[in-house]
Amino acid sequence: MKFLSILLTFFLLEGAPQWGNDFDKAKSDAIQNHKYIVINFSGSDWCGPCIKLKRDILDSPEFLNYATSNLALVRADFPRLKKNQLDKKQTAMNEALAEKYNQEGKFPLTVLVGADGKVLKEWDGYPTGITTETFIQEIQSIINARK
Repeated sequence: MKFLSILLTFFLLEGAPQWGNDFDKAKSDAIQNHKYIVINFSGSDWCGPCIKLKRDILDSPEFLNYATSNLALVRADFPRLKKNQLDKKQTAMNEALAEKYNQEGKFPLTVLVGADGKVLKEWDGYPTGITTETFIQEIQSIINARK
C-alpha cells in the first residue's frame, strides 16, 4: 500500500512545477502562461514555522498540482547555518527580493503577486487553521476576482 502511495505521489508531481529561486524566470513564466507568482520567504534551517509550512502546505502534492497551471513558484531562502549557505549570486537575488517584498524581514512570509509584480495578498507566518485545500481556495478566489 505504501508503494502505491509513493507511486501516486510521483505521478501527481510528474508535471507539477517545483519551487524555483529566480524571480525573473518566474515573472517570465507568469507573463507567458497567464499565471500568478507565489513567493515564499523562508529560513529553511532555523525557522520552525517555515519548515512546517513548506512540509504541510507548500510542498504538498495537492498544492504543487494546483500550481501547475496557475502559479509560478519562488522560494527565497535565508539559511543561517554555514553548511547551508547559498552562493553569493543567489543570496543577492534573495536579498533584492526581500528588499522589494519583505522589508520587515518576516519569516515565513508568503506573497501572491501578479505577473506585473503587484502584491495581491500576503500570509504572515504559518496561517492558523489553514489547510492545503483552504489555501488553494483562497488563492483561487483572488485570481477569480481579477478576471
